[in-house]
Amino acid sequence: MLVSQVLRAKGDLVFTASPRDSVDAVAAMLNTRRIGAIVVVDGDRDVVGIVSERDIVRIVAEEGASALARPVAQCMTRDVIFAQPAEPIDAILARMTDRRIRHLPVCADGRLIGIVSIGDLVKAKIAETEAEAEELRAYIAAA
Repeated sequence: MLVSQVLRAKGDLVFTASPRDSVDAVAAMLNTRRIGAIVVVDGDRDVVGIVSERDIVRIVAEEGASALARPVAQCMTRDVIFAQPAEPIDAILARMTDRRIRHLPVCADGRLIGIVSIGDLVKAKIAETEAEAEELRAYIAAA
């Protein structure tokens, strides 16, 4: 199964923020949208970072509640790791596990086209495994 198939099933909606948005505003968006990360884009819609719940917890733990007024650019991850639509989800799961990250933006031709979470990939992997098991059961029953 490929990343593009996961996006086709879950959709390509990506919530974004500006690097100038406050940590508080981004935290509110994470809560309201019930998501774990937001891609940070500049005025040209180029990806400049990603901010997760973990990033927000880290800056508040280090600096206290005053960190909530800071721009999200001060706590986002700048070296964004991307997935490509044609990559197999097994490779993406391994990359996410190795790097201890839970969300990967998906880019094609330098353009943001979606985001996948480790939960999205595990769900797809389980569905794939269940389909294979059902095929095997059907094959055995027909033999």
